[in-house]
Amino acid sequence: MLQLRVNGEEKNINTTMNLQEFLDQQGLDSEVIIVELNSKVVNRLKYRETFLKDGDVLEIAQFMGGG
Repeated sequence: MLQLRVNGEEKNINTTMNLQEFLDQQGLDSEVIIVELNSKVVNRLKYRETFLKDGDVLEIAQFMGGG
């Protein structure tokens, strides 16, 4: 089991997965979010090759429309 911190909250996942799989599992659309992993912004094209590890810290921000 891996323990992650996502937007300040502890989350546990049962299996190793890449960032895209995690976002899909959380119901997040990778086209409208930006992800920071351990204080570094992850390029959207690298989500599938970026595997999460125990203790990783994710900050996920979603773009909002409006005016």
